[in-house]
Amino acid sequence: MEKESNNTTAQIETTTKPKVCPEAEFVDDVDAYMSKTENNNSVDVVLRRFDEQHAKYKFMEANLLMKRKKLEVQMPTLKKTLEILQKLKEQKDDFETEYLMSDLVFVKAVVPPTKTVCLWLGANVMLEYSIEDAEALVSKNIETAKTHMEQVAEDLDYLRDQTTVTEVNMARVFNWDIKRRQSGAKK
Repeated sequence: MEKESNNTTAQIETTTKPKVCPEAEFVDDVDAYMSKTENNNSVDVVLRRFDEQHAKYKFMEANLLMKRKKLEVQMPTLKKTLEILQKLKEQKDDFETEYLMSDLVFVKAVVPPTKTVCLWLGANVMLEYSIEDAEALVSKNIETAKTHMEQVAEDLDYLRDQTTVTEVNMARVFNWDIKRRQSGAKK
């Protein structure tokens, strides 16, 4: 029984930590860190490595921000589609509506009662669904989009923390090098 609870705890820990990027190591003791480096106190190499890591984090952040923006644009469209599907489901008689034909051009249309709708799935693919199936699909897509938005927000928070740790490391190593040079010049 105890084995199961340990596995569950391990699963929770691994699922809550985003896997968007590797974790940045905080340099607490710069002297010890610099003595451990493969180039033996080569500040330029260490700073270059931190700078590359920082650039990777910024690249990942840009990708996540684009993903979040895409999801934010998608969400209102999905919600509007769901509203329309619910209206079509409740419809008993013909109803009149307006739709956007092109930029700033609206057209009136009379929509007869229907049991099927066509949905664009992307990549120039449109499929016909029953209203119930379409409603289920769009509802599922909304839930998936919400889940992805939450995950992207968590990943961005984690990534910003890693970026901050890397920036602090760069500053600490740079300041360490300045102090080392100043103490060497005084002697």
